[in-house]
Amino acid sequence: NIKGQLVRSLVNDALNAGSHRVIWNGTDSRNRRVASGIYYYRLETGDYSKTNKMVLMK
Repeated sequence: NIKGQLVRSLVNDALNAGSHRVIWNGTDSRNRRVASGIYYYRLETGDYSKTNKMVLMK
């Protein structure tokens, strides 16, 4: 979330090389709907890491 707290981990597995798509349904780790707002996501693979933000609007 905007405070930097972990809301949910979507994938925590090793994946084969190639393109992958991950969809977040707007819920936290307890399957509760989260509020509209700015959320940050992080993609990590090997020695590469990318953090970006997204806006969730209901």
